[in-house]
Amino acid sequence: MKSSEKIYTNITDLQKKIEIWKFNNQAVVFTNGCFDILHLGHIDYLEKAAALGKKLVIGVNTDASVKTLNKGKERPINDEYARMRLLAALGFVDAVILFSEPTPLELITILQPSILVKGNDYSVETIVGADVVLKNGGEVKTIELVEGYSTTKIINKILGN
Repeated sequence: MKSSEKIYTNITDLQKKIEIWKFNNQAVVFTNGCFDILHLGHIDYLEKAAALGKKLVIGVNTDASVKTLNKGKERPINDEYARMRLLAALGFVDAVILFSEPTPLELITILQPSILVKGNDYSVETIVGADVVLKNGGEVKTIELVEGYSTTKIINKILGN
C-alpha cells in the first residue's frame, strides 16, 4: 500500500475502516503527537505501540495546533503533509489523520480505539481520552521512551545550543 493511501482526510472514512478492522478482531492502537522531525525516539515508540495490536492509527497535530503547544514560534519545522507522509511510509503504520483541536479527545471519542498509547512521561490518569477508551472496554498503556531523543534536542544541536 502506498503511503498516501494511509492518510485519511475524512474522519468518517477512517471510522468505517476501524469498524472493519475491529469486526475482524484486529485490535486498533491509537497514539498521537506532532512528530515534527522524525527520529529514533519516535520510531522506537511507534514500533512498540504497533506491537500492542494489529493496526496502528496516528493522530497528527495540524501546523496550527503545533504552534499552540509552546513548541516555539518556528515550529513545526516540517509541515503537516510532510509529517503525515513520513509516518504513513512506515510499514507498521496503518492510518494517519490530522487533528486541529488542542487535544485528540474528539478523535479518540469518534474512533474508539481498542488500545490508547502514550509515552511513559504520562501516567494513565493524565492521558487525554483514557476515560473514554476504558469506559468502552479498551486498554490504556504507556511505553518507555528512549532517553536522549527529542525534536527540540535535535534543533538545539543543529543551532549549536
